[in-house]
Amino acid sequence: MSYPDQQSEPVSTAPALPDRVRNRALSLGPVGAEWLADLPERLATLSRDWSVVLGEPISGGSASLVLRARDTAGRPVVVKIGQPDTVLDDQADTLDRAAGRGYARLLAHDRSRNALLLEGLGPSLESLGQPPEQTLELLCDLLREAWQVPRPIGVVRPEPDKATALAAFIEEAWPALGRPCPRPVIDRALRYAERRAAAFDFDRSVVVHGDPHAANALRTLTPRAGVVSGFVFVDPDGFLDDPAYDLGVVLRDWHQELIAAADPDALLRGHCRLLADRSGIEPARIWEWGFLERVSSGLYCLRYGAPELGRALLATAGRLA
Repeated sequence: MSYPDQQSEPVSTAPALPDRVRNRALSLGPVGAEWLADLPERLATLSRDWSVVLGEPISGGSASLVLRARDTAGRPVVVKIGQPDTVLDDQADTLDRAAGRGYARLLAHDRSRNALLLEGLGPSLESLGQPPEQTLELLCDLLREAWQVPRPIGVVRPEPDKATALAAFIEEAWPALGRPCPRPVIDRALRYAERRAAAFDFDRSVVVHGDPHAANALRTLTPRAGVVSGFVFVDPDGFLDDPAYDLGVVLRDWHQELIAAADPDALLRGHCRLLADRSGIEPARIWEWGFLERVSSGLYCLRYGAPELGRALLATAGRLA
């Protein structure tokens, strides 16, 4: 691909969409189909207004279309466009308040087109193929930096809190999806949700990332303050809650290792102890959030176009004691 010089007019064509993005948009019904139909024009106007040339999509997520791009100086940037039910205003606000500490730098935000322009970054932590223990340690250290993001001005207690919201989703989605996992798995997730909701402490809450898995930690292209081991997070949800929630999301993954393990419960509890020791947070809190996230994410994936991953998450939940 060639890129224009400073005087050139950026020109771009609509890219081929990743299947996950297209399938999720179609699952939204008419509003998703309209989003897909309007996407080429939206991309063209963003390319023009931000003076960038669009490249290939970045695979992985499903709720937004994320594209590599270049500015008129040839520097790498990223364009992100949220689907109709994924408003990016809160994400933009979190990135703006982070100012590059623990998170990618926000370069521009177009509220009317639900789009962000972000700094270009390198490969993800997931792609490096490190041993799980090293990945867990780095994610934990990076989260401790990210939790320093200031609260929004005038923030009020979230209603509902995250645990209550996840419980409501599980109770609605499990029967709607044909009961794709045994009832005891659901009962256990709801029991943990009740405990986490009862323990919610607004005053001790931090701005959590919300989805801090290894694919959302990317290497920076140049060193700077507030960057742990050369990585920053992307795609923050940025809500207030227990920091153990983020560590539970970190614990949620590893389904391939758990499927292959002779004793998946012992393996995951070892990961949980590592995160607890590294963070100083009680292992029981991390474990309960991790199980709750494993079940809710499995149902979410089944509903929104990633059935293989959804089934794997629910299957591993069933193997945990």
